[in-house]
Amino acid sequence: MGPAIGASLPIAVGVLVSPMPIVAVVLMLVSRRARSNGFAFLVGWMLGITVLGGVVVLLVGSGTSDDADAGPATWASVVKLVLGLLLLLLAVKQWSGRPRDGATPPTPGWMSAIDSFTAVKAFGLAVGLGAVNPKNLLLVVAGATTIAQATSSNGERLGALLVFVVIASIGVAAPLVVYLSMGARAARILDELRTWMTDNNATIMAVLLLVIAAKLVGDAIAALT
Repeated sequence: MGPAIGASLPIAVGVLVSPMPIVAVVLMLVSRRARSNGFAFLVGWMLGITVLGGVVVLLVGSGTSDDADAGPATWASVVKLVLGLLLLLLAVKQWSGRPRDGATPPTPGWMSAIDSFTAVKAFGLAVGLGAVNPKNLLLVVAGATTIAQATSSNGERLGALLVFVVIASIGVAAPLVVYLSMGARAARILDELRTWMTDNNATIMAVLLLVIAAKLVGDAIAALT
């Protein structure tokens, strides 16, 4: 299980620091239903990643040889190469679309409605950001594919996926911990975090996607050659 965790760790960290989910949970924690919506968002986020990752691990794993000496299946390496190239394209798009100096980043429409969210809507938004949003979907699929290739044991694959989900959820769990532990001081800290991550969302994602894309493409080329 160790190799699977190690191989997928950089991708899990990429999911961890994705700005938009963190901004979303911060906005919920300064809304009227802060506690219930914060917990609902965390549960939805973890469940979305777990279900998507689990399906990919089982699908890729079922088509991978049980022979440890055989190396990863060619088709799985091709999938990893395609994922890497798609992430590279997203990185270029994020970088080219970043706000110029002094410009205010556009605010997604759903952010302005968060104050009126119920726990059910918070849960649904988290599932969408975690498993449906294109950037996160590609990252989770890449992480799950990497896990499936790293070991032939389904038990180890699912164990590594659990670790992946926990690490990938630290980013959205941290604001909730701050809210619960710091009382009145939490509002100022969370607002500063929200502002910084909103202003730098495009740059953060462009760098992350570029690094992870390079890793996936490199791994795929090494396996195919």
